[in-house]
Amino acid sequence: MKVQRVAYVLNIFPKLSETFIAGELAELRRRGVELRILSLLPPRQELQHDIIRRAGLDQLVEYDPARFAESVKAFHPNLLHAHFAKEATEQARTLSAQTGVPFTFTAHGYDIQRKPPADFRERAIAARAVVTVSRANANYIRETFNVPDEHIHVIPCGVDTEKFRPTDSVQSQPPLILCVARHVAVKNLGLLLEACALLRDRGVSFECVMIGDGPLRAVLEAKRDHWNLGGLVELAGAAKQREVLRWWQQATVGVLTSDNEGMPVCLMEAAACGVPVVATRVGGLPELVADGVTGILTPPGGAGEFAAA
Repeated sequence: MKVQRVAYVLNIFPKLSETFIAGELAELRRRGVELRILSLLPPRQELQHDIIRRAGLDQLVEYDPARFAESVKAFHPNLLHAHFAKEATEQARTLSAQTGVPFTFTAHGYDIQRKPPADFRERAIAARAVVTVSRANANYIRETFNVPDEHIHVIPCGVDTEKFRPTDSVQSQPPLILCVARHVAVKNLGLLLEACALLRDRGVSFECVMIGDGPLRAVLEAKRDHWNLGGLVELAGAAKQREVLRWWQQATVGVLTSDNEGMPVCLMEAAACGVPVVATRVGGLPELVADGVTGILTPPGGAGEFAAA
């Protein structure tokens, strides 16, 4: 059956840190797939990527969960699809039971390893299929939740290489270390700051820009001050996709210090722009970074090894 009408169930839409979802929806719409978006919560007061408006995605959203079943029945989708295994998938499963429309869901990272729903296996078996973004994730789902391998499909997120591509501009001087990551614990961004302090102490010339925001921003600012990195490390805050692109096209090296990852889109953006990366060897990263070729992978938690790389 060729899927031509899909109703997406999301926790919050749009959300700045979930560029990959907006890009997925925009590309499906460009390919002629009809969409509806069912958002459990309204968007926060934050920046929104231009793609939301350009693709008309903001005109396709229903924000009232009490009307979801009615919206699905009126839309007649071939499929319900949720992103993340928790609230959105729970809602998709309920709507599937109410309407008879099959559902699938994509599991990404935290919803598999750090905060999976207690009934992950039951949700997975009830779904027509489970999608995840890396083979490492798929193996974890199979081994931890006893979900059959044939029920799991690995479909990584992607980037638009018509936009994210190298330029002929001169590389930044001093060299620019760029990190695009939310300020949350799993990203372990204190490790990056410690590595920057080691580079400075070794007399390496560089500047570092950290794009993103989150609950640990104040903690990271305090650590930056602790290591006297104010003149070398800029916490630039959240940014729209076009601004992120401009940064990648200036960057010398991209970095990611995470304790765990599914398949980080930020490093796909770096690769598309011809930027080598240094990252921790966790999750799906060995599937994305050719160690010693397109980047260098280091053990998680080691600031000295990360600085050397």
